[in-house]
Amino acid sequence: MAHSGRRIFISAVAALLAIPASAAEIQHRTEYRVALAGLPIARAAFLTQIEDDHSYKIAGDINSSGLADLVTKIQAKTSVTGVVRNDRLQALKYSLYYKSGKKARVYEVSYRDGNIISATTTPPPKRPKNWIDVTPRDMRSVLDPISGLVFTGDTKVCSQTLPIFDGETRMDLVLSPKGDEDFSTDGFKGKAVVCSVRFVPRSGYKKGRKDIDYLSKSDRMEIWFAKSEAANVYAPVYVRIPTEYGMVTITAVKYGSVG
Repeated sequence: MAHSGRRIFISAVAALLAIPASAAEIQHRTEYRVALAGLPIARAAFLTQIEDDHSYKIAGDINSSGLADLVTKIQAKTSVTGVVRNDRLQALKYSLYYKSGKKARVYEVSYRDGNIISATTTPPPKRPKNWIDVTPRDMRSVLDPISGLVFTGDTKVCSQTLPIFDGETRMDLVLSPKGDEDFSTDGFKGKAVVCSVRFVPRSGYKKGRKDIDYLSKSDRMEIWFAKSEAANVYAPVYVRIPTEYGMVTITAVKYGSVG
């Protein structure tokens, strides 16, 4: 994958790895294994803190591993801060530091009432002529790619469209119900709600990109959400992302509170 393609993949991973704590000043740690066609390619760890003033912070580290390191070493650090409002996690600031080989880039986004008020990329990238620009309309009523996939316990998880902006690309994730499956890991055992996912690119990408075209035409993408009874929220514990190189799976190997 090209540099921008790997960056979108890291953003997608980050979007699917956040699980919040349940009460004031409780920390919740999650750990994930990422595999391509069954072979390990990355690992991730996320720590979420929700304070008694309804503010929250999620910080994560994602690192390539296994065979992926033989090609290009990838590192990423991501964080989001915000407030819990109207039974939703509403971001105020989101950032992603992404390094592939020797190339590094920082994406920063600020929000107000669900709308993007600023988005910067450092260093500024050079855009090709067939780049689809993000419009002001694309910046309204959007979610960050981390806390945007955490839902309160009474939400119909698989019956909604999620408008996501990851700092560069604006996309919709269209969820639809696909039943449930048994899932168990360190800290959880029970039923997971299975959503079929349709990826719809909106803007902020090069027209005609093969990886985006491939994913947008696929009907094999899934997200499994498990309910944390203590927190009364649903969050992802398993993800399937089809690529031209094989199926990428993201699996929770730890799901639990700290302390």
